[in-house]
Amino acid sequence: MSNAASPAPAVTKEEPGGALSFYGVWLIAAAALVVLPLIFSSGGSLTSFSLIGIAIIFALSYNILLGQTGLLSFGHAVQYGLGGFLAVHMMNAVASHNWPIPLPAIPLIGGIGGLAFALLVGWVMTKRAGTVFAMISLGIGELVASSSLILRSVFGGESGITTDRTALMPLFGWTFGPQLQVYYLIAFWVLISAIAMYALTRTPLGRICNAVRDNPERVEFIGYDPHVVRYLAYGFAGFFAGIAGGLTAINFEIANSAYLGATQSGFVLFAAFIGGTAYFFGPILGAILVTYLQLGLTNVTSVSLLYFGIIFIGIVMFAPGGIAGLLMKHRPLIRAGSLGMVIPSYLVAAIPTLAFALGAILTIETVARYSGGEGEGSTINLLGIPFVATAPATWAAAAFLLVGGYLVARLTWLRVAEAWDRAATVARDRGYLA
Repeated sequence: MSNAASPAPAVTKEEPGGALSFYGVWLIAAAALVVLPLIFSSGGSLTSFSLIGIAIIFALSYNILLGQTGLLSFGHAVQYGLGGFLAVHMMNAVASHNWPIPLPAIPLIGGIGGLAFALLVGWVMTKRAGTVFAMISLGIGELVASSSLILRSVFGGESGITTDRTALMPLFGWTFGPQLQVYYLIAFWVLISAIAMYALTRTPLGRICNAVRDNPERVEFIGYDPHVVRYLAYGFAGFFAGIAGGLTAINFEIANSAYLGATQSGFVLFAAFIGGTAYFFGPILGAILVTYLQLGLTNVTSVSLLYFGIIFIGIVMFAPGGIAGLLMKHRPLIRAGSLGMVIPSYLVAAIPTLAFALGAILTIETVARYSGGEGEGSTINLLGIPFVATAPATWAAAAFLLVGGYLVARLTWLRVAEAWDRAATVARDRGYLA
């Protein structure tokens, strides 16, 4: 896992204007967060953007562990969920006692809750990395999740604990009742949290975390304790996960045991790894993709988790660097001006690859609908074309697209590899590829 999180330096020339482009990226991100709800103003869009923003903070916090420090956690949802529960309790306390605490400060309370739990259990957990840490995180995650159904006074049992975000004091006339105001609150914390987590990667602690990820023995030789470094990273990850949990509690006005479960931990693992743990923007891409898939697939198919599993396996097998890793491989070609040598091969390979993907989708849906015996639900709508799961023509079309697309795609991707070698040779000769 640490190998996948360690990108080899690919370029040898320094790009001018690095500081200007750095600040430009954050300004563009801030402008995009402001403009998005003005372009897509529907309630569904605002809800989706809010969930994506929360997922971005959650995935970036997880990447402090996995991408930066090399700690594979199966229980990261614990800090996320505890942050959400503490935020709900604080909101109810503020409303009942009329404390002058505005709603935008509540996510910070959730972050403190995640940090407190991380500091409480992290010292023992981070004594070892690798499989030991992963198994301990899984055990603690399941322990807390099961305890949430027993300690009803704290977690509210299966129904959870509800709250009312509009009961807190308004801020500049905002009551945070409308979803638009909640979106801007989440967007504010997304920007602040992303900047803070990126700044953390540039600090000496962030660099030492990378060193501990790659070679903890050598870190000990230069006088640092890998255990302490992992403990500090675990604390920071818990803090930002708690912020994400607090924002979720504000968004849904409820906290329940689902926040703490293995499904939530699996979600953030998928988002970080699919997006790519080697680069800071990788978990952001993964959070956007996984959230949209989660929102879209659950409404159209009963086997949405199967698609998540297939995507995850495909990324692990063919693109261990994630989506960000695939994108960054093209950077030397862009700078050398040789990307145009690859694009035609990409366009040719895209057609049979799309046919193969459609064949796989049609096969999965046909088997699922046929075996489920859903009656009226046996009709599959693929690109506007209706297919009946019980019809032999549907099975024949699925087999043709699946097998034919696969065979042709293999041939076209061999041509892509040849074109890539030629483009990489040009980039290497021009000094852009090490």
